Amino acid sequence: MPSFWSEQRVVVTGGAGFLGSFVVEQLRAKGCRHVVVPRSKDYDLVQMEAVKQLYSDAKPDIVIHLAARVGGIGANQANPGRFFYDNLMMGAQLIEVGRQQGLKKFIATGTICAYPKFAPIPFKEDDIWNGYPEETNAPYGLAKKMMLAQSQAYRDQYGFNSIVLFPVNLYGPRDNFDLETSHVIPALIRKCATAKEEGRASITLWGDGSPTREFLYVEDAAEGILLAAEQYDGSLPVNLGTGEEISIRDLAGLIASEVGFDGHIQWDTTKPNGQPRRCLDVNRAKQLFGFQARHRLRDGLKKTVQWFQTNRHAVREVHF
Repeated sequence: MPSFWSEQRVVVTGGAGFLGSFVVEQLRAKGCRHVVVPRSKDYDLVQMEAVKQLYSDAKPDIVIHLAARVGGIGANQANPGRFFYDNLMMGAQLIEVGRQQGLKKFIATGTICAYPKFAPIPFKEDDIWNGYPEETNAPYGLAKKMMLAQSQAYRDQYGFNSIVLFPVNLYGPRDNFDLETSHVIPALIRKCATAKEEGRASITLWGDGSPTREFLYVEDAAEGILLAAEQYDGSLPVNLGTGEEISIRDLAGLIASEVGFDGHIQWDTTKPNGQPRRCLDVNRAKQLFGFQARHRLRDGLKKTVQWFQTNRHAVREVHF
């Protein structure tokens, strides 16, 4: 019996990246025979001509837009202009050319960084415009949030079918483990593993460990994106997450234990903490398309650490 995906021509921007590689795997497992993964060396999606060429070459029915210029606090602080411009232009142009070409559906992924700094916990989708994002990654968060404004405007004016999902921070195998540009979980795994190998008595982490974060295992995120693509055609933004938060201090302890590092964890309070708390209300995703994360944090961390240790020689690093 043909699946929803079997006859669809699907472009996955960022399909060779962390999240994208899992989305592509799951698409193929679902019977999708026409998956196109544009590479940046062939299509610079910041440039309008490249976006037009991609649509002309691939002739997609569905675009899943996962490509992003992204990184942790340090990378955001060092590249605010580039993060803003590149993400803004990629999203705006992909949606506009999709509209012009009569695309059946566009799936956009925003970011939890788009939420206001002091939004009530848990973050509800209806609060997304009620304040300015946390300053250290506001340019990135705002650029991604513009896809929501564009998506809703294009649905109103043109009847263009696009949806916008807001996943929480992701983690898992194949993540970026570069200490300068990675997010917190891969950075902690690498720091703890390196310290253990070198026999160091301590590691130093940014901030004071008090902020809370929520994390979604990458396979679960891919599953949620494809469920939404299959079943959701509305204009409301939808969070993707677990609805569970953990402090950075407790997270560091979990990872150190999983890696086998038993040294001391020191906190450099001269470095920024970032947003005080991040945790999503995930009821809308469950109600609209039945998404519920399958991996608890401890289980996902175990899989991620095992993958890192097995693939240490070939871990992905992203430089700007």
